[in-house]
Amino acid sequence: MEHTWRWFGPNDPISLDDVRQTGATGIVSALHEMPIGEVWPIAAIEERKALIESHGLTWSVVESISVHEDIKLNEGEVDKYIDNFAQTIRNLAACGIDTVCYNFMPVLNWTRTELEYERPSGSKALLFDFVDYCAFDLFIVERPDAAADYTDEQCERAEQRYRRMSDAQVAHLVHNLVAGMPANEGSYSLDEFKRHIQRYAGMSRETFRQHFLHLLERIVPVAEECGVRLAIHPDDPPFSLCGLPRIVSTEEDAAWILAAVDSPANGLTFCTGSYGSRLDNDLPQMIERFADRIYFTHLRATKTLEDGISFFEDDHLAGNIDMVGIVDQLLTIESRRREAGDHRALPMRPDHGQKVLDDNHKASTPGYPAIGRFKGLAELRGVEQALRYAKDY
Repeated sequence: MEHTWRWFGPNDPISLDDVRQTGATGIVSALHEMPIGEVWPIAAIEERKALIESHGLTWSVVESISVHEDIKLNEGEVDKYIDNFAQTIRNLAACGIDTVCYNFMPVLNWTRTELEYERPSGSKALLFDFVDYCAFDLFIVERPDAAADYTDEQCERAEQRYRRMSDAQVAHLVHNLVAGMPANEGSYSLDEFKRHIQRYAGMSRETFRQHFLHLLERIVPVAEECGVRLAIHPDDPPFSLCGLPRIVSTEEDAAWILAAVDSPANGLTFCTGSYGSRLDNDLPQMIERFADRIYFTHLRATKTLEDGISFFEDDHLAGNIDMVGIVDQLLTIESRRREAGDHRALPMRPDHGQKVLDDNHKASTPGYPAIGRFKGLAELRGVEQALRYAKDY
């Protein structure tokens, strides 16, 4: 596999020189400074690519071309923004970049209730606490009819939690859920967030699927023509938040997407943490089923808590999943592709990471500390090398 590292551009506190020392050879990045929905100019892509290559690295994957909310809502200037997305694909292809990760999560990108959940070791992890989230939805956002989405017990626990929160704790929760998004994926005040979710009020999953299909039908042929592989990232967390429809959460969702526009250009980012935080997702089964259309992998492990919904980001070789078995499957996929004449390495990156050691004293994008990810990458590379030695991949 190709070992890659997510880098948020020149303003990332982790430099390209730092990345090179981790052993990663590929960079996963985007033009984060570009307004969402605008075309990425070839000159800007080439400049960023040259910067990456000047440090002995390769821009292997774009993550992400952000999808404008007009596309998700299928309103306003939807066709203009789809045309812009398609042109950005063409421009990336012209610069030799052929793998694009993107997502179709409405309003919120990935989100957590706590960004520094202290573990017994003293490391700090990302946490999604379902009770805190319910309290946010019911008593802070005060979404109409929100109680219908929860059991009586969940509502009661959320109310008890909310009543114990100080003003500072409420502000902290709001910041974590809606104001602290990475890069340019969206950051809102509470009032802005309320207005955004109201735009989706009453939208069904099926309607939202049709909006995604409208995008796929326009961009997949462009990607196929340009030799670009599109890789949709799953929802994170993989279920509805604040009544917003989410359609990339389960095996059935992934199967629908691949069948909706059946093209080798229409593929998946297989994120073990996102899919794995739903206990009803069988990850080995999904990898085997979608093997031909997995173009990028995010390797991380989540640990589900006693309620079966809440989870935190565990060590990369821990959590609910069999990471060794998953890496074994991915190496098998690579081997099959080589036999079929496709010699491109499958890009993988250590996704997220706990804050450990000096991470706790340095600035970093939430979920992306230097040492915590370096530790994860080292563990994953060790697993890969052991499997290659044992099985002669």
